[in-house]
Amino acid sequence: MKLFRKDSPGLEASILPKILLETLEELDGDSLILAPGEVPVFATEGIERLGVLRDGKIQSPELMATVRVVRRTHSKQVGQIEIPRGPIGEGKHELTVNVMPLVKDNLVLIHMSDESEAQRIHDVRRDFVANVSHELKTPIGALSLLSEAVLGAKDDPASVEKFALRMQSEAKRLTDLVQEIINLSRLQDSDPLQVADAVSIEYVIREAIDECRINAENRRIEVAYNDKSVSQVLGDRDQLIMAVHNLLENAINYSPEGTKVSITCKNHDGIVDVSVTDQGIGIPDSEIDRIFERFYRVDPARSRQTGGTGLGLSIVKHVAAKHGGDVSVWSAPNVGSTFSLLLPIYEENEEQK
Repeated sequence: MKLFRKDSPGLEASILPKILLETLEELDGDSLILAPGEVPVFATEGIERLGVLRDGKIQSPELMATVRVVRRTHSKQVGQIEIPRGPIGEGKHELTVNVMPLVKDNLVLIHMSDESEAQRIHDVRRDFVANVSHELKTPIGALSLLSEAVLGAKDDPASVEKFALRMQSEAKRLTDLVQEIINLSRLQDSDPLQVADAVSIEYVIREAIDECRINAENRRIEVAYNDKSVSQVLGDRDQLIMAVHNLLENAINYSPEGTKVSITCKNHDGIVDVSVTDQGIGIPDSEIDRIFERFYRVDPARSRQTGGTGLGLSIVKHVAAKHGGDVSVWSAPNVGSTFSLLLPIYEENEEQK
């Protein structure tokens, strides 16, 4: 709960009835009370986290227009608004708002709930079924055929060994695919901005590099990172590490052995840009718009060889959008690719320190 006292013309937050404040704290969703002049005198913790209020000002023109209608008509208004999750990217909060007048001191109460939470649960259920039916049957079918081949070649040790190795490969592919589907479902089932922490970008990058070290060494790929970042972002540490890790794994898997993958970290206009550049096979212009789709593979044969699931880049895009950011790519065939994860920089104010 936050009580505002500054810039409230002739009004102290202490005049708000204690029972009203306690009731608002217990309700599902978040609440905001405005004094005349649309000055905030009370807000629950989620209001600023949702991006509705920034520097004491309402950020949504739609919400401001609804407040003006309530002040003019003295009647309750109900509607839906969209609030960007960050300054870039396509991620949005879909909010249902109830705006009503309070008789005392010409106050206006705004109560809102994030409807994207219910939509997210629906999407999790729908996509999980679609993902399982779409992809799991391929390695399962391969394992079934290979088991039959083993039975048919039981008197030929060399063939049994060959088919057994193929079965191991398909089993690993199946395990990786199941884990990626679980990761994607968990991402959809949570909102990193609802219970968010300040996360060091330097820590995220270092952890992601460590997770890729064995794969890079096996392929004789040098992973170079020479920058130092003091930037922080607001969100979920594990999800952010997963996003950078997926970009690195993608770069390593699609690069020739003995080449280099570079990571850079730059700040501009309140955005931190974590870029991963490889010297790999590149992506044709005709494929660029599709690479973030689930299960889409530019080179299916290469993907099978490297054990790719086709979910890694879609997870990156999902993490970026949920953190109010974006992901972009530049690529040229036989030259390489650069993937950029863009996230809003988080700066603690004095009240939060």
